[in-house]
Amino acid sequence: TSAERDKIYQWIIELANPETRENALLELSKKRESVPDLAPLLWNSFGTIAALLQEIINIYPAINPATLTAHQSNRVCNALALLQCVASHPETRSQFLAAHIPLYLYPFLQTVSKTRPFEYLRLTSLGVIGALVKTDEQEVINFLLTTEIIPLCLRIMESGSELSKTVATFILQKILLDETGLNYICQTYERFSHVAMILGKMVIALAKEQ
Repeated sequence: TSAERDKIYQWIIELANPETRENALLELSKKRESVPDLAPLLWNSFGTIAALLQEIINIYPAINPATLTAHQSNRVCNALALLQCVASHPETRSQFLAAHIPLYLYPFLQTVSKTRPFEYLRLTSLGVIGALVKTDEQEVINFLLTTEIIPLCLRIMESGSELSKTVATFILQKILLDETGLNYICQTYERFSHVAMILGKMVIALAKEQ
């Protein structure tokens, strides 16, 4: 309905204002599945992506030392959910990559704290990268190979929570299934042996669970 549409527009406007942003993040993240063109609206509206990136950068000081609270984690994860929406939409994905936005999430993937707020933050950040690789677009793999995503995923596969391990493994699988990705991993002995070692450890761990 037009009233609901107006609400979406209003919340997007409210993202630009730090006073009203938290509620707008919450409401829009709830609606991301039901508004098909939310990604282009977010990407093309004034100041919105800058506001979402500001939410991410605001959390960096809470990473080290690890002081992230549940409230902070929930808030930034709502911002990440909106970025995931932009990452997975065909109209905005290329621009999302060209702006190197995934790199802003890498500090979250490097965290090792086992507290719930950090687990949730890592899982949601992985979800954004997972949404990118799910599209099976060559440009996504090409972009990721220029970054440190493989060692980050391998570390999470080794020591993350069950859900984080699953998403990290999915991302690595998508890279391995791509010819460019497979060539990249097989290019040096170090890369290949690192991947083989972590996969081997996971198989042993799974065998123990049986």
